[in-house]
Amino acid sequence: MYRVPLDLDLSAIVGEFTTQVRVGQYDVQFTFGRVNFSVQSPIKLVRNGEVIGIWEEGRWPDSIFYETMNVSVTRWKIPNDQTIVIYLENDIEIHLTDDSDQYECMQISVEDGPGPVII
Repeated sequence: MYRVPLDLDLSAIVGEFTTQVRVGQYDVQFTFGRVNFSVQSPIKLVRNGEVIGIWEEGRWPDSIFYETMNVSVTRWKIPNDQTIVIYLENDIEIHLTDDSDQYECMQISVEDGPGPVII
């Protein structure tokens, strides 16, 4: 809905890992260090250019999502105003996408930071 700000700074997630992925009926939530993500749009896990896992609203995530836990973030990028890619040290990429022009797709907040970024 609001698109990904191209100047969004996610540098605080580098070197951090998540210890749990929380699944709701309409969202997935996870934290890398001080940065909290709540995502309502599809999440894709990619390894070597191949999609290896997907979460979509109303569906339980594929078991490969377990492999995103306790694995450090090596880098991140925002290739365009609809996508955030988080790279993990086990070669899994987490692709977060703003796929709606009508509804919010994700909220990103930093502990002790300004209010959340609404995308």
